[in-house]
Amino acid sequence: MAAERRIYLDHAATTPLDPRVLEAMLPYLREHWGNPASLYAEAQEARRGLEAARRTIAGILGCRPQEIIVTSGGSESDNLALRGAAYAARRQGRGEQIVTTAIEHHAILHTAERLEQEGFPVTYLGVDSEGLIDLAELEQAVSEETALVSIMHVNNEVGTIEPVQEAARVVKEKSPRTAFHTDAVQAIGMLDVDVGRLGVDMLSLAAHKFYGPKGVGALYVRPRTPFLPQQLGGSQEKNRRAGTENVAGVVGMARATELAYGKFDARNAHYRALRDRLFCGIPERVPYVHVTGPRNLSRRVSNNFSACFEFIEGEAILMALDLAGVAASSGSACTSGSLEPSHVLTAMGVPEDLARGSLRLTVGEDNTLEDMDRVLDVLPGIVSRLRSLSPAWPERQAAGAQG
Repeated sequence: MAAERRIYLDHAATTPLDPRVLEAMLPYLREHWGNPASLYAEAQEARRGLEAARRTIAGILGCRPQEIIVTSGGSESDNLALRGAAYAARRQGRGEQIVTTAIEHHAILHTAERLEQEGFPVTYLGVDSEGLIDLAELEQAVSEETALVSIMHVNNEVGTIEPVQEAARVVKEKSPRTAFHTDAVQAIGMLDVDVGRLGVDMLSLAAHKFYGPKGVGALYVRPRTPFLPQQLGGSQEKNRRAGTENVAGVVGMARATELAYGKFDARNAHYRALRDRLFCGIPERVPYVHVTGPRNLSRRVSNNFSACFEFIEGEAILMALDLAGVAASSGSACTSGSLEPSHVLTAMGVPEDLARGSLRLTVGEDNTLEDMDRVLDVLPGIVSRLRSLSPAWPERQAAGAQG
């Protein structure tokens, strides 16, 4: 008897490598392995692949190829954006304040905290109960002393789509020389990321979030944006990021980007159908569930379902789902295993006890409606069993009192 197939529902953490992406990468792992900085034929073949990939990515972002810096992934891109802009503004005397939000990925928040220790004042914007920023609060926070504003495009835990275009407009009207960065790691393939329409000066992305390889990403930087390189030792990336480029990785990232936007509408329609099945089914079948993030699904990225379950721990749900053949998450993959409640949920006003019962399900291309029905079949029993063992479960407390 064939084993029941596992269901992967953690695509916000990482995605499998698309076979078509691997196919595009293989020539640069086998034949065209030269160092693209050198002058001989082998190197120039690698250089041509690198620059062709850069042009492809630039076409999706609506920018020029030379405005893209190749990095090792989203975390480096976020670090580079904040530190590069902050130190450049300090050197030029353009102000030192940084404005970001309380629900950013830790690649932003930990970098902001380090910059704060180095004397840069940081303002953390709050969010409402659905994870949305207040544009009036942003306007009030920005001044001529603001060097940089960084607001994520899509929240990685609850799927909230932030009004980045409107936020960038507010910032530029208040302080035209302030740089605006967005972490778009969760937005690629889900939303329009044309940097001209968004009005951003910098944008971060990571290939492995949209069926590309791990260990490669990019940072878009608009010309004349104050910026100091942070990784030194070579003239690569037009002296903005030292280190021999991962040519095969960049080629794979470019191919993944093409595929992500080649069938953009069909892919997102597929995601929405799967996500909506979860939104309808889970609250109907499981009591004491609180959906987190926007209930207006147009304000939520198409592949994200997130909720908190009363009286149980999210980690216990994950382990039980894993045993049932379902891979899921309690939030950001980068904080998995932490005993602390999610900083995102805390910022949204979710009580700590409830936040510990969080579950995130993020769907992907290979998922089916049958997969969603399988989750809807197994999840209620898992939750019921875990609650029956929980000392916080009211029915267990009542049974104890009667005994």
